[in-house]
Amino acid sequence: MTLGIQCRPTFRALSLLPRSRRGRGIPAGSQPYPVRRDRWSPHLFLCLLCFLYLLYVPSSLASGRVECNTIPSKILARNVPYCIVLPASFDADRTKHFPILYELHGLGDNEQFFVHSGLWNLVEDLREGGKLREFLIATPAGGASFYINSKDEKVRYEDFLLREFFPFIEKKYRVSPGRAHRAISGVSMGGYGALHLAFRHPQLFSAVSAHSAALIEKLPVFLSTPQSPRSRVLGAVFGTPPDTAFWEANSPLTLARSANLSGLKIYFDCGDQDDYGFESGAAALDKILTARRIPHEFHIYPGRHDPTYFSVHIPASLAFHSRLF
Repeated sequence: MTLGIQCRPTFRALSLLPRSRRGRGIPAGSQPYPVRRDRWSPHLFLCLLCFLYLLYVPSSLASGRVECNTIPSKILARNVPYCIVLPASFDADRTKHFPILYELHGLGDNEQFFVHSGLWNLVEDLREGGKLREFLIATPAGGASFYINSKDEKVRYEDFLLREFFPFIEKKYRVSPGRAHRAISGVSMGGYGALHLAFRHPQLFSAVSAHSAALIEKLPVFLSTPQSPRSRVLGAVFGTPPDTAFWEANSPLTLARSANLSGLKIYFDCGDQDDYGFESGAAALDKILTARRIPHEFHIYPGRHDPTYFSVHIPASLAFHSRLF
């Protein structure tokens, strides 16, 4: 079942909830006003004008939409929800193809990250202002997977992305073929996943960006305690207690030391008061890339690990990818 959410040209939607939840509305089949059949009523006349406007409004003035659906996965043995932000021209021109940005959410969030955070409206505003090119933005439901294959191989999320999700999305939504038209980004756990995937598979992506990525140089001591809440969360992916060798092998910091990152454009930032200390990991990644003379853009900004920080700085990564597309 597809959930389609769309802004109409005549107004800016204040709520990004599905239409059925935006207001009580009028029950189907009911008639709110008595209408005489022998002449036009003002109500019908206004409806006709609105219909004609929507029918003939130029595509440049139309708004984009968000489509939420599921993909059946054989690898994960379940349906995986996803949402994708589509520009207005996606529906206006059925022959047009688009670049795509895969946007990975953080731990505790879901595929509707771009919807409930208000970032969809931000994208629409930037596009209307000519500050953002037209490209698709797709977010899969990542759960607590860190977007990698778990140590016990029970959740092969990285395989799902590479073998099922990316091909499915790019075929269904008319994505332009090739590395030059594909990029990946993420926040927190999603930042870890974006950097991991881009560094491990650089041939697939033209660019990568991350905000407050979950980068840790050394496993904290508390993770060795199975009763620790954080250890339980990470245990499903990295083992209980987390396997040090497996952790290191999948860390973006480890991958950055030897991966062939030629041609990959890289952007990342972090708050100087990150609640989990991820600014240290970000600084370590900057040091590794600098030592290898790999071009990248890196910033430490004032801020914590919270939605406020993400909402302030995600526009920078969107502009970063827009310039490269």
